[in-house]
Amino acid sequence: MIAGGLHTDDVRDLYRDLILDHARNPRHFGKLEHTTHSAEGINPLCGDKLRLYLDVDSDETIRNAAFEGSGCAISVASASLLTDTVIGLSSSNAIAFFDAVTAQLAGEDPQDDKRVDIGKLRALAGVRDFPSRVKCATLAWHALKSALQQDATPASTE
Repeated sequence: MIAGGLHTDDVRDLYRDLILDHARNPRHFGKLEHTTHSAEGINPLCGDKLRLYLDVDSDETIRNAAFEGSGCAISVASASLLTDTVIGLSSSNAIAFFDAVTAQLAGEDPQDDKRVDIGKLRALAGVRDFPSRVKCATLAWHALKSALQQDATPASTE
């Protein structure tokens, strides 16, 4: 049992439901009308491909984010969670989330990073149990980093 009277299996089920919801009903899916930053992401092993769009203002705050493309459920859910998360963040805080999420998926404890509270992004931690899917979950996050650095090279999980 963990905090709040929930069992570990209950938490896993909640996270699984969150991932499925974002995969079936992705948030911020489509091309942004006004885009200041964008990046393509490719996962050649799985065939996931996406383009991330950001509208970043002069203060380096992400005003809006969206994505389009195709991929497996984990890739789409991760991109949807990413867009939900980064809207309203500064570019530097968005990079801190990139660091925390990719560290979590590499098996590190994201609580070690005091700059961010990854909250619902903990749902992605279950992907670690399927090593071949970690690249699916990190694809959108690598595209985020590329977009914010204005790197024209497609982000790849390889």
